[in-house]
Amino acid sequence: MTITTRPTWTISVSRPDEPDALLLLREYMTEMVVRYHHRPALPGEVDEALAEMSSDDLTHPSGVLLLAHHDADLAGCAGLRWQPGWAELTRVFVRPAHRGAGGGAALLAAAEQHAEVADADRIRLDTRADLVEARALYTRHGYVEIPAYSQGPYADHWFEKRLR
Repeated sequence: MTITTRPTWTISVSRPDEPDALLLLREYMTEMVVRYHHRPALPGEVDEALAEMSSDDLTHPSGVLLLAHHDADLAGCAGLRWQPGWAELTRVFVRPAHRGAGGGAALLAAAEQHAEVADADRIRLDTRADLVEARALYTRHGYVEIPAYSQGPYADHWFEKRLR
């Protein structure tokens, strides 16, 4: 008899300098660079982007970094930065082999739970125009487009979700 079970998502907190986190953040940034420039990353380009847009603040007390496992596989990440009364979502990434299996939804749900525990009343994020899959994910999960709340060279769209 064969029993088929559905793979499960497990979300845990990590420091950005832990090996699994470093690996995922590098993969995330590599994809961001490649998609932005429409070409392979040049030598040193990902390192420069990681230094320019550091994730060091995604740890207590300024934020949190969440890692997702799809069964035993390291599969994705998402971060929150604490702001007065709200949280900013960043670094949402699911490895290509695990896309379409609910990882984005699992990461969003975990981020929202962490934000609520931290007493944030809403989550905000910015994203680029070319990240159409991300924009669709956010919209599907109740995030609505809002006027710009931040300035940055890579911010084209801003979203918010009220938690209470």
